[in-house]
Amino acid sequence: MLLAFAMAALLSGCGYNQFQTKDEAVKAAWSEVVNQYQRRADLIPNLVNTVKGYASHEKETLESVTRARAAATSFQITPEVLNNPEAFQKFQQVQGELSGALSRLMVVAEKYPDLKADASFRDLQSQLEGTENRITVARQRYIASVQEYNVQVRSFPTNLTAMMFGYDVKPSFTVENEKAISTAPTVDFGK
Repeated sequence: MLLAFAMAALLSGCGYNQFQTKDEAVKAAWSEVVNQYQRRADLIPNLVNTVKGYASHEKETLESVTRARAAATSFQITPEVLNNPEAFQKFQQVQGELSGALSRLMVVAEKYPDLKADASFRDLQSQLEGTENRITVARQRYIASVQEYNVQVRSFPTNLTAMMFGYDVKPSFTVENEKAISTAPTVDFGK
């Protein structure tokens, strides 16, 4: 009885319970990121079909968006993705490809004034913009959660508890093309 009490006191004082709380916070934050990506994936077919009616000769762009969405939704998202850097990077890659395809779709939409005036397109575009903002917020929350967790994993004396119970540093959210996006885009109105 005394040994059990001593073990409970030791575990609570060494950060074990904090690891449980922070690990769950990271998982919850990641679930929200995935939730927002799913929301975006659900909006895309409606957006593509609306654009398709106006821009039938933009077939390549529409197919690109459809392929990127299929790749993003076919990726199996499990809690283990957070502990597997390769799987985590692959997930980020397919989501990045989908973001790029959506950007190209919005450029196509700019070519068609009737499409931009269509109420259903404007509504879908607004929902997609709101979803992109939600994705950004969810990513920020995930990054903050991972930072807090990782600081505990690496700080003394809780790092000893982390080693004893197998709590490893979790990957933070990164972008695939960090070097490319660090350079400002060239804007040329002459083309």
